[in-house]
Amino acid sequence: MNTAKTVAFHTLGCKLNFSETSTLSRLLEQEGFEKREFTDPADVYVINTCSVTDNADKECRQLVRRIQKKSPASFVVITGCYAQLKPQEIAAIPGVDLVLGAAEKFNIAEHLGNLTKADDLAKICSCDISELEGFQPSFSQNDRTRTFLKVQDGCDYNCSFCTIPLARGKSRSNTIDKVVAQARDLGKGDVREIVLTGVNLGDFGKGPTGQKNHAENFTDLVKALDQVETIDRFRISSIEPNLLTQEIVETVAQSDRFMPHFHIPLQSGSNQILAAMRRRYRRELYAERVDWIRQTMPLAAIGA
Repeated sequence: MNTAKTVAFHTLGCKLNFSETSTLSRLLEQEGFEKREFTDPADVYVINTCSVTDNADKECRQLVRRIQKKSPASFVVITGCYAQLKPQEIAAIPGVDLVLGAAEKFNIAEHLGNLTKADDLAKICSCDISELEGFQPSFSQNDRTRTFLKVQDGCDYNCSFCTIPLARGKSRSNTIDKVVAQARDLGKGDVREIVLTGVNLGDFGKGPTGQKNHAENFTDLVKALDQVETIDRFRISSIEPNLLTQEIVETVAQSDRFMPHFHIPLQSGSNQILAAMRRRYRRELYAERVDWIRQTMPLAAIGA
């Protein structure tokens, strides 16, 4: 596949996926690929998938069919959560040439170098999610002044409806020193705002192998980033209510750079349903967290 020089990307799902797609794009550009819009002709099309809903799976299939119609000779690569959860199912989709699981997606350049057009089933490069270790930093980069910076990945929760732990592995984080250094570097360019992203952001502090580093937690990260002079604004993308501590709220309230903005997931207002979902909070705890914010920052933005 050495003749392929153009690549196009499409992202399904969350801000974390957008961050990782941007990193994949930079990796291939370093190997000599030119980036194209997904609607334009390209030698390689990469679809970074989500699998939180059935709709995301269906959209992936529709995208592959669309590529087949307009550019049947192009290579189609599927990665992301759907690729980790159901690689055999994706490999059987006509037109797919390569399926990259969670451990292999950032090795995309190497895999493309050895790729040939699939006549039958696509090539699958994946491993059991329990074998996944290490933290791969990523951030989005485009013509805007805001970037999504991944500081945490994976999840140790076992909610009854959620496949994310099976798709992304155990909770693990970057170190505070590395995140701060990355934020400073981003601020030296055009980035004015950084949105912190992760699968379970409030669980920050577990090292790259998933072991808890008791010297670091999410509050410590917020305090450290607040000292980064090259960035005007930081924002917390989303944080579980049971992990939103009073210390985090007070730290943001006193911060010079963190925006008074909290997105707190709320799956249901029924304690019975929350228990059936195996969520780690109840509606009373959620209401308490909202009260903390309102008392400390009356004008804060609160989303759910």
